[in-house]
Amino acid sequence: MSEQFGHLPPLNALRVFEVVARHLNFRLAAAELGVTQSAVAQQIRGLESDLGLKLFERQSRGLALTESGRGYSLSVRRAFELIADATQGLRPAPLHLTLSVTPTFASRWLIPRLPDFSTRHPQIDLRILASERLSSFHNDGVDMAVRYGCPPFGPGLHDELLLEQAIVAVVSPGLIERFGAPGDLQALARYPLLHDAHNLWPRFLDLLFPEALQASARNMRFNQTSLAIEAAIAGQGIALANRFFVARDIQVGRLIDPFGAVLQDERGFYLLSPRRVRQHAPFALVRDWLLEQARDPRQ
Repeated sequence: MSEQFGHLPPLNALRVFEVVARHLNFRLAAAELGVTQSAVAQQIRGLESDLGLKLFERQSRGLALTESGRGYSLSVRRAFELIADATQGLRPAPLHLTLSVTPTFASRWLIPRLPDFSTRHPQIDLRILASERLSSFHNDGVDMAVRYGCPPFGPGLHDELLLEQAIVAVVSPGLIERFGAPGDLQALARYPLLHDAHNLWPRFLDLLFPEALQASARNMRFNQTSLAIEAAIAGQGIALANRFFVARDIQVGRLIDPFGAVLQDERGFYLLSPRRVRQHAPFALVRDWLLEQARDPRQ
């Protein structure tokens, strides 16, 4: 090989030269390489001696590349880039999957569980896109999605139920202490009702008080369920939420279910993926993990 390429300078000297050519400063080059300035200077002197020409001009304010040094630095940099690309090509490509979810599902259910996923599947680069809009699987590079609704979601989409829609009311313990238990319609009227975009309070009130003619006039409205939940935690009123989104808050005492009633809905959170598309390796691992987490009775 040495005869094929002729006489080549030491690879370490070329590496030092490439770094110095970028910084035009021995001190900065030494810091990047983790060696002393004198070691850097020695490598450059040896390389210039080996090549028989000057690569740098020593100036009062630092270094400057000679004409030969400028051209050589570009060629050496390209050579290192080729070596880096070739080396990277020997390694298996990282496994990645893009999952599109709603913002509330992401913040209230998925993110608290991600440490478990990372521990069990450290080789997978999981990319999360949070949006209410159903992303284009092809144009947005999405592999699977979680969306709220009722099948069918669209032609060519496979759906699996992930979480049923089971709605409970939640309120902070501090607000209960302040206003008392909302056991009847008159007591409930003391509480602000926190609404989200699903507007489920009329149905929930019908479930609690079938004879009621009107709900509380004190209302606060949010476009995201997660915001209504955070407002409830902050003691601003009673919110409605999927029980799976508030289970941990109830367990640790941040929230209380004051009624013990559950409003069942035909809609739910579904795992969606394109039909007739050959799924890559991480797909089955992510899908199985999501379904396992959804079926975990401890949630």
